[in-house]
Amino acid sequence: MRFNAATLLSVLPTLWPCASARPSSSTRGTLQPRSASTGPYACSASSIPNPELFGAEITSLTAHEVHNYSTTGEAYAAGGVARNYTGLEFCQVNITYTHPGANDSVHVQVWLPLSGWNQRFLGTGGGGFTTGTMAPALAPAIANGYSAASTDGGHGIGVSASTWALLSLGNVDLHLLVDFASRSLHDMTVLGKAVTESFYGTAPQYSYWNGCSTGGRQGLMEAQRYANDYDGILATAPAINWHKFVTAEIWPQVVMHELGVYPDQCEFNAITAAAIEACDPLDGVTDSIIAATGLCNFDPHTLVGQPFTCDTDGTQRTYSSAAATIALETWNGAHTDNGTRLWYGLAPGSPLNGLANTNRTSNGTSYGVPFVISDEWIRLFVVKDPAFSTTNLTTAAFESIFRQSVQEYASIIGTDDPDLSAFRDAGGKMITWHGLADPLIPPNGTVDYYDRVVATDPEVMDYYRVFLAPGVGHCSGGPGPYPENALGALVDWVEQGVAPEELAATSPAVNGTVARRPLCPYPLVARWDGVGDWTEASSYECAASFV
Repeated sequence: MRFNAATLLSVLPTLWPCASARPSSSTRGTLQPRSASTGPYACSASSIPNPELFGAEITSLTAHEVHNYSTTGEAYAAGGVARNYTGLEFCQVNITYTHPGANDSVHVQVWLPLSGWNQRFLGTGGGGFTTGTMAPALAPAIANGYSAASTDGGHGIGVSASTWALLSLGNVDLHLLVDFASRSLHDMTVLGKAVTESFYGTAPQYSYWNGCSTGGRQGLMEAQRYANDYDGILATAPAINWHKFVTAEIWPQVVMHELGVYPDQCEFNAITAAAIEACDPLDGVTDSIIAATGLCNFDPHTLVGQPFTCDTDGTQRTYSSAAATIALETWNGAHTDNGTRLWYGLAPGSPLNGLANTNRTSNGTSYGVPFVISDEWIRLFVVKDPAFSTTNLTTAAFESIFRQSVQEYASIIGTDDPDLSAFRDAGGKMITWHGLADPLIPPNGTVDYYDRVVATDPEVMDYYRVFLAPGVGHCSGGPGPYPENALGALVDWVEQGVAPEELAATSPAVNGTVARRPLCPYPLVARWDGVGDWTEASSYECAASFV
């Protein structure tokens, strides 16, 4: 994956440069249809009539067969590693439509396996400002027998928000923002199901959603606003509370500007390593990850004045007070001048180079590098001025921008409504998992939302469960145990009534050793028994605490 303005997922190669390939996921639940559909089917526009879509006008529908197709699938959709898919055979249906009066043009792709359809439909999500990623998300789906759909939300794929956010200086294109936030997701689902039924001659028996980051937020938007769209939703590392957390992602840059210091990344890397060393044993297992993030009270100021080796150039340096302050502020999260929390920070042990990123000019001058999604959100949607700079925000200016974002956009894209009663009553089931070493979206934001859902409905575990993954980064990556078959667990819950008491998870191989452990439904944690092999899942049990 690549770092660009389009996706929150794409920074992983720089955040986790040593992430190893993971072993193959199991075949539990997801991949074995009860009665796979065989072909042949007519893949042509004449055999697939224009679907009905309320409030929209279909302007184009084309269809063609694709043979021996190869591509690389999204890591989150492919079991934790961006793997290659080859020899795919499917019918590709391309639909273009508009919402009259909105002056938009939205594109949807529906991919349908030419054989082996498992009688399930899968809606796929996007990342960053990309509503849907198309091929990287669709390929893993059809390889596993699903018909699947993806949408560009009306503003293209892999493009900067600067190409569509503003109609003019000071005026946001609210039609395209609503398309991105919610409307195009439901549209895609309606179209995808209708095309699936036209192609195979029968409607899908079950419909599922799979998305991470923006895709996770989209899954929760579906549950909150379009409760009947999906039987099961897998909403990973969800970018919910968008109106708050995306603005708050700029906080480390504000702190650096106020201090007038932009430390090199190797100093932040050393602080992160020190935090992991200090807090790793708190769960009883020394495995180079922090599982007990809530118990980690490491203060990086204890390092000030001590030497460390810069991991980028091998030079000997000394920890600075400024770097310690920036790291601690990144962990604590954005707050007002009087200390009132505005939003959560990253968990200790998370890489800092996603939000507290810095660089140097050719003459050695250090400067801050704001995370692109936060930078574009503030400039284009809140301030509504492309020329605005987020690199010189004061705490007071940041607080004003934060509150403006909440006031203007909570109802449009917040996606934080804790009332899931309609989804519950429709019989839906939902799983969220979130990496505790996520360097972009604070996992405590997900916990905050789930706690509010529980307060609204104490029986929420009957239909919605959250799992926290120690040491796992944003959607994938990191040294921690990754739940490779969460979609399989969701399918089992929906179709067999087997609620997930845990998610089987596997860490990447280190020196030939692969570690397995369960992820437990929040608020439970995986507690080591103290005697068994810590790399084996059988040595853990789900418990209320680590001790």
